[in-house]
Amino acid sequence: MTRNKPFIAPIVPLIVGMIAISFAPILVRYSDAPVSVQGLYRMLFTVLLMLPLGKRQLPGLKNISAKNWMLLVVAGVFLAIHFLLWMESLNYTSIASSTIILSLEPVFVMIGAYFLFKDRLSTFALVGVIVALAGVVIVGSGDISLSASAFKGDLLSLFGTLAVVVNMLIAKKILERVSSYLYSLIVFAVSALCFAFYNVGAGIGMTAYSGREWFLFLLLAIVPTVLGHMVFNWLLQYVKPATISISVLAEPVGSSLLGIVLFNEFLSGFQLAGGAFIIIGLLVYMRAEKEQPIPRESSAAA
Repeated sequence: MTRNKPFIAPIVPLIVGMIAISFAPILVRYSDAPVSVQGLYRMLFTVLLMLPLGKRQLPGLKNISAKNWMLLVVAGVFLAIHFLLWMESLNYTSIASSTIILSLEPVFVMIGAYFLFKDRLSTFALVGVIVALAGVVIVGSGDISLSASAFKGDLLSLFGTLAVVVNMLIAKKILERVSSYLYSLIVFAVSALCFAFYNVGAGIGMTAYSGREWFLFLLLAIVPTVLGHMVFNWLLQYVKPATISISVLAEPVGSSLLGIVLFNEFLSGFQLAGGAFIIIGLLVYMRAEKEQPIPRESSAAA
């Protein structure tokens, strides 16, 4: 259910969000820092940016039960795993392949919800899932013929997508009891801590970086996270969730185009065919499931 009209036409922030999320893989590629350091500061800076926006909700932290705190910690751990694997995939495979595979997130969430929460799965939605998964096979087949490295990157993106699916399934369960703001704030903070522990354990330095790198870390927090996913979360007050879900499909398209312009990563026939299958499959799935949309309040993928 939507609320009263916002202070700005929804199409404007919708376009801003679509453009913003497309820059996530571009910023990762431009940084020379280890992906675990990029992930740490993306999450940390996002938390710092969020704090002033919802400080009135902070007293609600004391009302969260021990069980829900445990779920929030698990969600944060899997979000960190998602960023670590997906961002690392960009060191091996193309931006197009990585983001095309990442766009399968809602399909895997639906499959998980079917088994865990007994959510209904229509025949039409199942057709969309099969078509989308066929697209992943096509993309992977093309990349494995190019190099083992590209296929490794595809696998990292796939496992990174599965990790964020765990995060989303927890969100589906817990957002009935915890506000989306507190959920995101806690999960992002836990994710930042996970990256910090990982970096310490791996002996990765977290401070000796140039001003350029710190600027890229800040951009990762501001552009794809705040101007991208958090803008989409705000829009859920005024537009249908299906509109947001379909808009997120702009990420593989926009990122692939930017990859061509900035890194000369032209798409292969396999990527074009596989991407077409995935996007068509997702559109079919979203059309079938629009009456039971997947919550995106906590989404932070890419």
